Amino acid sequence: MQFVAITAVGRDRPGTVAEFSGALLRLGCNLEETTMTRLRGEFAMLLLVRLPEDRTPAELEAELRKTAERMGLSVIVRPLSLEEAFPEPPDQPHPAYMLRVYGADRPGIVHAVASLLGEKGGNITDLNTRLIEGANGPVYVMLLEADLPSEATAETLRPELQRLQRELEVDITLSELEDEAL
Repeated sequence: MQFVAITAVGRDRPGTVAEFSGALLRLGCNLEETTMTRLRGEFAMLLLVRLPEDRTPAELEAELRKTAERMGLSVIVRPLSLEEAFPEPPDQPHPAYMLRVYGADRPGIVHAVASLLGEKGGNITDLNTRLIEGANGPVYVMLLEADLPSEATAETLRPELQRLQRELEVDITLSELEDEAL
């Protein structure tokens, strides 16, 4: 089995997902995992793709570049080893948490929160930010999912988050996520 990670970014327009996924389908690829989002007028896709046995990552990249150029997308194709495509799960599963931040927009919010989590051994698995127009001006919203080494880490993190909340003048909440069941 061969796997590649693909990143594609370009102007948002209707049909982008259909056209790009159609190109992958015509090349015999299977979409294993994806995340896609629109950021203002830009659209970004991150895809983990399984290639058919008769295709190489270089062939896939050459074919995808034709589609991407026609669609006005910038594309990066990165071959993955089997270890990268299927990392070993940790011996002890790490508890997953959702961290929500709301407040006035200012530089450094993401950096401050990400730095604190990194210092405590947390691994950010998903992060989204938005500016939402509120009654008193724009409100910065950050939703962040992170794995923490233990529940004890979460408890020791709470006072640090309260300190950060005061420093950044934002509201921060931390809650444990339930296991996903698809």
